[in-house]
Amino acid sequence: MTYYNYNGVLFEENTPVAGVNSRALRYGDGLFETIKYSEGELLLEHEHFARLWKGMKKMYFDIPKHFTPDKLKEEISKTLQKNKHIGARIRMAILRGDGGMFDPKSHVPEYLIQSWQLPPHIEMLNSIGLNLCVYKAAYKACDSYCNIKHNNYLPYCMAALYAKEKHCADALLLNDKGRIADSSIANVYLIKGENIITPALAEGCIEGVMRNFLMKKLPGLGFSIKEGEVTEEMLLQADEVFLSNSIFNIRWVGQVGHKYFTPNKVIEIVDALHLAFPKIFHRD
Repeated sequence: MTYYNYNGVLFEENTPVAGVNSRALRYGDGLFETIKYSEGELLLEHEHFARLWKGMKKMYFDIPKHFTPDKLKEEISKTLQKNKHIGARIRMAILRGDGGMFDPKSHVPEYLIQSWQLPPHIEMLNSIGLNLCVYKAAYKACDSYCNIKHNNYLPYCMAALYAKEKHCADALLLNDKGRIADSSIANVYLIKGENIITPALAEGCIEGVMRNFLMKKLPGLGFSIKEGEVTEEMLLQADEVFLSNSIFNIRWVGQVGHKYFTPNKVIEIVDALHLAFPKIFHRD
């Protein structure tokens, strides 16, 4: 039996707790973090909580003094122990609670913590390249909230369903200018020659924790990485393509449409990251 944590109380996974007046259900009023737990540590925990607090402030939550990262870490630990998870994917959602559009009963954050056992070897680079498609039925607005992992996740949900329909591993989303923003679950990177480029935050992508980590750390390891505008044409002219998120770290892309890629430079990048940051980039 798996348990989840709702405002500090553990419930069996099939126990309903949200009411019909929940703003999270009505409007998607909330945000979330997905964190990896490995070898007794929440990986990149400072970066995850910094992003969460930044998002809560932008979304007008009233954050009480007792509502701290340490408090949430205690509740995460309690959930992991109850579920007997040694390595886990943790999803921590922050919710507004009950109320109508203009009259929420409270702006104090409620929280929901879930955990799932990680599959083995998830940190290892994939042996077969991912097959991606491009989803064009919804576009990401480049607005003040586009970089937050908020619960209004419809474009990503539909992109994931589209990818499944097309027998692809993931789908890329475009912004309202028609340029590439990110994928349904990850940030995207192109390699051309010795240069790595990823869509800038102004292009509508999620401000990924692993994305920020790579932007900060790769230059010190001898790799050139920059952010900017990325078009479909640039994607198809790239030498290599890869994705990143905080759970699987890095995955290389083998195909987009009729274009095929190899992972030569990606392997160099992953090897360098493993040597420099072995706790984050494991290699069995």
